[in-house]
Amino acid sequence: MSTHEPTSPFASGFMDDYFAEAEEHIIAVRRSLLALEPALGSRLPLPVIEELFRSFHSLKGLSAMVELREAELLAHQMESCLRAVRDGHFVMTAASFETLVDGAKVLESVIAAHRDGQPVPAVGRQLELLAEMSAEQASKTAAPADRLSAAASAGNVQRVTFVPSPELVARGVKVDTIRARLLGIGQVLSVTPKVVAGGGVSFEFEIETDDEEQLAAWKADGVTYERVARPVAEAPVAGLRPDAARATGATGAATPAPANFVRVDLARLDDLMRLVGDMVVTRARLEDTLQRVERHVPSQQWRALQEHSASIERNLRDLREGVMRVRLVPIGEIFRRMPFVVRDLARDTGKRVRLEVSGQSTEIDKFLIERVMDPILHLVRNAISHGIERPEQRVAAGKSPEGVIRLNATTAGESVVLEVSDDGGGVDLQAVARRAHARAMTLPAGPIEARTLLDIICASGFSTRDQADRASGRGVGMAVVRSTVEDLGGTLAMETDAKRGTTFRMTLPLTLAITDAIIAQVGDHTFAVPQSAVREVIEVEVGSLRSIEKHELLTHRGGTLPMIRLSQLFSIRGRDRTRFHALIVGAGLAAVGLLVDRIAGQREIVVKTITDPLIHVNGVSGATELGDGRLVLILDVAALSRTVRSQAHLGEGVSA
Repeated sequence: MSTHEPTSPFASGFMDDYFAEAEEHIIAVRRSLLALEPALGSRLPLPVIEELFRSFHSLKGLSAMVELREAELLAHQMESCLRAVRDGHFVMTAASFETLVDGAKVLESVIAAHRDGQPVPAVGRQLELLAEMSAEQASKTAAPADRLSAAASAGNVQRVTFVPSPELVARGVKVDTIRARLLGIGQVLSVTPKVVAGGGVSFEFEIETDDEEQLAAWKADGVTYERVARPVAEAPVAGLRPDAARATGATGAATPAPANFVRVDLARLDDLMRLVGDMVVTRARLEDTLQRVERHVPSQQWRALQEHSASIERNLRDLREGVMRVRLVPIGEIFRRMPFVVRDLARDTGKRVRLEVSGQSTEIDKFLIERVMDPILHLVRNAISHGIERPEQRVAAGKSPEGVIRLNATTAGESVVLEVSDDGGGVDLQAVARRAHARAMTLPAGPIEARTLLDIICASGFSTRDQADRASGRGVGMAVVRSTVEDLGGTLAMETDAKRGTTFRMTLPLTLAITDAIIAQVGDHTFAVPQSAVREVIEVEVGSLRSIEKHELLTHRGGTLPMIRLSQLFSIRGRDRTRFHALIVGAGLAAVGLLVDRIAGQREIVVKTITDPLIHVNGVSGATELGDGRLVLILDVAALSRTVRSQAHLGEGVSA
């Protein structure tokens, strides 16, 4: 078995490439398995079987090269099962499909454990199940396989026509019934629905079988048949259909496609992004220096310097955007993993759930995509556990027995918006209120509105469940979801309705390294605020502010907007002013205004995050360097918004 470390110099140097290749094959396996499941019980699509076979074959060879024995054995056993399916010696049933899916999950966990330096899980039991499945199915299908081979060699292909009727349906004879019967006596080659005279529908099957006696016995069930003369086809290549064989050419080798992709280590892109960041700072210093020497340079030469400076700025911005685009990957990388999660949890909870995804091509920074995987996974689990009702409950409420979970991704300016929604019964406000009172949490008078509700369910340790299961945790999930999103410079919002269900919306920056920021001054201090987090900037008269219980509010766009003075929050001595600028951040009920003395301008900044907990300050996410050499703090607007919400519950009637 594997010792969890490669034992040869070649394997050691090969590991990064191995994990990248293995991830691509695992993604292909997930895609193929999801495409294969709907075809169970009928003729399996050979191209999908071939793709699965190739993926496991490649994983076997790659794992052998890096001496990961567990992965090699699993991939080999699943490859053997698929070879039997492809060659007609193995009938894929629902049970054998589940065994194959479980084997793929164990294989993925083995590779992930090896990559993370963790103990590799035991695979002995899974290998036994795969071996038993192969042996059992091979014994069951030996005789039918021989019979089908004889029928095919004799050209015994029957065209079977089934015409459904209300009388047959009343007796339980449907098209699925006939298809199951035909699968029991031969191999179904095709199924074609046709419209008959009078607007009815018939189903035409082509089946390889020599059991005409059984076909004749089903005449009373609306079945007729006739033999079809089939020309002798050329021998296919290695189990492929003739059209696939022709595509591979006479030698059976596929025509090589041009190599349009280059795999690059993410660390190299990080180094390149840091270099671009240094150039941004240098460019800002150059601009500051040019402003100081402007009066000493003749106007004609000054115009030339300005043109060169503007050209450098444009080229540097194009370079920065180009490097960012290289780092971007489709969000579909996460979405493709969710169908298996939904499928397993729906089966465990006894619920019927369908997953719908959109916006898979929306791109986000590779670093961010690694971090948002767990929040999305938890929200999907919550939707199944807490949101989607059981089939009988949905029918009683006038809904379809099958619930729907939707994943959607869109780009909005310099941000990406990820939504996880369900059409369930919404959040149980009474259950939330009972739990909150039991934990001595302070709740506002009147109905719980969306902003307060999100604060409650994201409190650490809060849960409406007494016991944890696979789908529900122990009250730590939503707190982690919110903290992860906000640590990434994003925001989390929620909408819930008893009839329409619940939607969680995560708004994240496209990248964290370099961004445009608004430079604001408070007293003698200068701060940077990410421009993507600011909805608008307004001028505020002191007389337009009103105070309620030591908290300032501003009437804005027909609603009431909570305001926070950064000078008071950070204990900065400021000058008495009659006018301020307010940065409106957040959206909907979570919107607040940050009061600053004045706006100094807009700059492209390089973000340096503060990770040391000893110097961490609430409301500050990092620091950056301006062109004049000054270091300024970058404000964490999400944390500042939480500060306003936690100081007092101003949610009643508050909107923006």
